[in-house]
Amino acid sequence: MKFRNIILWIVISIVLTACGDKDKEAKKPVPVQPIAIENTEKTIEEDNERMEEAVSDSVEEVNEEEIEVEPLPQTLSELAALPPGHIEYVGILNPEEQKVMDELTKDLPNISGEPTQKQLDAYYNQLLAIFQQDFHGPEELIAKLKFQSIGSPDIDDPRKQFKENLNVLVLLDASGSMRADLGGQTQMDAAKTAITNFMKGLPKDANVGLRIYGHKGTGSDSDKKLSCSSSELVYPLAPYDQNGFQASLDKTNPAGWTPIQLALNEAQKDLAKFKGEKNTNIVYLVSDGISTCDDDPVGAAKSLYNSDITPIVNVIGFNIDNEGQKQLKEVAKATEGTYQDVQNAESLQKELDQAKEIAEKWEDWKKDKNTLLEWDRLKNWQAIFGYDTDEYRKRLDEGQQVGFALQYLYQTRKLMSGESHDYLRQKNRDYHKWIEDEYTKLKKTLHEMNNKKIDEAIQALEKKYLENTPE
Repeated sequence: MKFRNIILWIVISIVLTACGDKDKEAKKPVPVQPIAIENTEKTIEEDNERMEEAVSDSVEEVNEEEIEVEPLPQTLSELAALPPGHIEYVGILNPEEQKVMDELTKDLPNISGEPTQKQLDAYYNQLLAIFQQDFHGPEELIAKLKFQSIGSPDIDDPRKQFKENLNVLVLLDASGSMRADLGGQTQMDAAKTAITNFMKGLPKDANVGLRIYGHKGTGSDSDKKLSCSSSELVYPLAPYDQNGFQASLDKTNPAGWTPIQLALNEAQKDLAKFKGEKNTNIVYLVSDGISTCDDDPVGAAKSLYNSDITPIVNVIGFNIDNEGQKQLKEVAKATEGTYQDVQNAESLQKELDQAKEIAEKWEDWKKDKNTLLEWDRLKNWQAIFGYDTDEYRKRLDEGQQVGFALQYLYQTRKLMSGESHDYLRQKNRDYHKWIEDEYTKLKKTLHEMNNKKIDEAIQALEKKYLENTPE
């Protein structure tokens, strides 16, 4: 027993020395190797195991070859493809904020030992993912410029030329998840308000329509077939009538699953008699999640887009998760339309009002078809400024949030050494400086393009930013 105690004391001394003896002027840090003492006595082996568990919170054994470090984005398109994380600001000054920070960072590894550069790079990627902002790439801006160009005499694409009639059809998600609370009202109530304001603000000569989907049954498996076959044109395409439209909205309540393919297929039938030769057709798909009916929304979107209806299809993700965003962005891409993620009624209203501006241009064109509608360069300057301002704010927010987290984990939680903290802080500064430089280049390009005709500008932007983008 005495001999065993002596051995145990030696083990403790070795462990404490390995944890505490850090040479500040050492070469490149290396992982602490696990301590192994061979002994035939089972009790000593158990003591060793307990010692290794005791120090595992300070030094984590990692096989260097098993670490995979994904490269940081190399283009703005790759940056925009990253799934957003916790984008709301989290402070570190009071206990409540620190609780939130602890919860967000609880799965990060402890690097208070001497991690390698590869381990630090992997750690930074994990931390960055927690606070990843929802950046927008050139594709989304180009899609928006295309939509804003509808009616311009510079545009040769017949799809974007004004026709005798304007038809606007909204496809509204009525699945059960639209009951989610937005702080005093449900997502469905917020959507109803925004859509009503949008419809009544359109020109009186325009036809408006509202189709809902997923409004029957429940979210249970037994009701899936019923719900996935439910879609209804509650307000057929016609000039806006306040009483009739309100009545159609009042009977719309969130219920079941989300059949997006069905809604798009039925929209093609709704617009079948409004051929693209004489009609400017705009479709808005509003959904708060991925299609849940084992269907093919992207294929349905392509079919609608390539039909003789020649519609412009825009997609709005309403308070949606990353999986849903990915699918809806594919729908928008398939139709060369815009995709916008909105979080509340105000941002939904703002996005719908983009179509209201196009409708006002159409109304002016219809009054005097001989009047040339010039491409409004001032509005495009404003769009460029707004785009740049939004992305600049995201870059600042993300960089600062990661920096605050590093400061907290180093100074308060003592979960990393000074050397590790300094390395990660510098990596964070370099990365977000790269984002700033890339958006500065894009902004410069946009201002240069603003002096061209709109069709030339869009073609030049697509050539520069999209022609090498993988499908």
